[in-house]
Amino acid sequence: MEIPPSPHFHDTLLPNRCPICGARLEPCETVVCAVCNIHLPRTGHHLTPYNNDMARMFWGQITPERAIAYLHHYPHSESGTLVYAIKYGGAKATATALGRMMADECGRNGFFNGIDVIVPVPLSRERERQRSYNQSLLIAQGISCSSGIAVGGNVMERTAFVQAQTELYRQKRHDNVEGVFRLTDAATIRGRHVLIVDDVITTGATMAACGKAVMEAGAARVSFMAIGMSSS
Repeated sequence: MEIPPSPHFHDTLLPNRCPICGARLEPCETVVCAVCNIHLPRTGHHLTPYNNDMARMFWGQITPERAIAYLHHYPHSESGTLVYAIKYGGAKATATALGRMMADECGRNGFFNGIDVIVPVPLSRERERQRSYNQSLLIAQGISCSSGIAVGGNVMERTAFVQAQTELYRQKRHDNVEGVFRLTDAATIRGRHVLIVDDVITTGATMAACGKAVMEAGAARVSFMAIGMSSS
């Protein structure tokens, strides 16, 4: 199991410009500037983590203990700019800082109570080589800094990569990830409450597949957390 990164370490890596508008961040601003922060389309899921539009997405597939997305994700919007930066723009510090910001806000209502370990959605080896990092792992490390919950970054692996989820329709997304996640360290999650973390959720197919994998490997409960939730 990985040790949570030091909060002081991440303080030295915070982005110094707002990834949305490009303004230089003030010392009191962490991820985005105050003006862009006000306009971020927050979902409010953390107020009803047991029953919201994200949680209901999984009903009939898997029943998460809690499920929240921090922002509504719209392409070419403030949230879209953030997601693009952390997913394709190499904004590693932004990914970690955003994970911490999300956890700071969403943890105030007890979302993390009882959660034992954080497991980021893994990339395939090919995709991680192309990108040089896994943005979900960086987000998870930011959550860990805020919550104090350890990250199990090597607990699960993706055994195949067929096609990018963004290129597929809803049913095809479920078929594309069916059975592609495998536990490499089941002992870390056995009998525990696992939080699965990803960047953006659209149909829930990837998270559901990860959740099923950890439950089949012996996890007691599973919850889901994402930066954004897309409507497409």
